[in-house]
Amino acid sequence: MKKTEIKELMKQAIEPHKICRVYLKYNAYYQYYFPLMVGERLFLGAEEDDFILDGYSIRRFKDVEKAEIKDDKCLEIDYAEGLLENLVVPSVDITDWKTSLMSLQKIGKNIIIEKESLNEDEVEFAIGRVIKVLKNKVVFKAFDADGIWEDELWEISFHQITSITFGSRYVEVFSKYLPPIL
Repeated sequence: MKKTEIKELMKQAIEPHKICRVYLKYNAYYQYYFPLMVGERLFLGAEEDDFILDGYSIRRFKDVEKAEIKDDKCLEIDYAEGLLENLVVPSVDITDWKTSLMSLQKIGKNIIIEKESLNEDEVEFAIGRVIKVLKNKVVFKAFDADGIWEDELWEISFHQITSITFGSRYVEVFSKYLPPIL
């Protein structure tokens, strides 16, 4: 599927809200999103998982192999369950990774930055807070699986990022139990 076709399909799904099945080149399975914003290189979607909205993801179009609007019983259930009644489009500039990260830094919440790959040795995952956004990279304060803020700051190059997730149950619940950043 051509990138222009994928972008157009996602634009059509924004209003009224329709769910898109998105196939990513580094994932053996598809994911579901309600597209909220479509830029030239990135899109922002609310992730849907079994009739629950689970935060927001910003992803690159270059990683999308195929997308489909899923207009079926599941969408009907999402509406019947009131899933979309309180859906808020976050104030994030998705022009590129730099503007996205600067927007998320202003919000001041924890996020997940990932480098996804079919090769497990190449996968990288960081959860924490944006400290500073530079020209080609982000300076990031991460915490580990025990909820301990790491002493060393991460420097993550924009070209390594495949997705940014924020507002998910995992991030929000874990964040409630973290000590303050030192």
